[in-house]
Amino acid sequence: MDFLSHEIEAYVEKYTQPESEVLKELNRDTNANVMTPRMLSGHLQGQVLMMLSKMIRPKIILEIGTYTGYSAICLAQGLELGGVLHTIDINEELESMVKKYFQKAGLLNTIRLHTGNAINIVPAIEGPVDIVFIDADKENYSNYYDLVFDKVRPGGYIIADNVLWSGNVVKPENEMDEETKALVNYSEKINADDRVENVLLPVRDGLMIARKK
Repeated sequence: MDFLSHEIEAYVEKYTQPESEVLKELNRDTNANVMTPRMLSGHLQGQVLMMLSKMIRPKIILEIGTYTGYSAICLAQGLELGGVLHTIDINEELESMVKKYFQKAGLLNTIRLHTGNAINIVPAIEGPVDIVFIDADKENYSNYYDLVFDKVRPGGYIIADNVLWSGNVVKPENEMDEETKALVNYSEKINADDRVENVLLPVRDGLMIARKK
């Protein structure tokens, strides 16, 4: 579902800082050669993530769901000198592509790619973490939130992508699939958690931003 008209979307992107050459190339490569390229963060959302990271100036970022590495490259732009971004993905087939673009972006020593099940990998990541970006299997969003929460420093952020799920979250419950129900449950969980402040931004497919008090 397109939440903005094509004209408004084009206008927004016109007045948003353009992608770097590496991000443009990665965007094209993903759309041409990888299944479900809609999973890519893309120009506008990528710039939003970059801006948020530059505002927060994190030392450690944890990303759950790498895909082809676009969002990791964007988020890494805001890291403090000597900072590190850990990104986790279960898909081994994309590993060589991801590392190629991390190298092109000059981030091969800044971003640490972990391949495997995030449920098993996250406990080994040392904190405190400044930003967590969740963009993986939707049914596990609430589990990932619980898993990372104690690692996030007070004042740190947990950002979850796709929380609008192409508008399916406002359908009658009996018309929702399991992924949609899981995303609604996640948003309800965050909204009810008095340990955080939260805002749902209708950027692209929805970003739920929770700030740990």
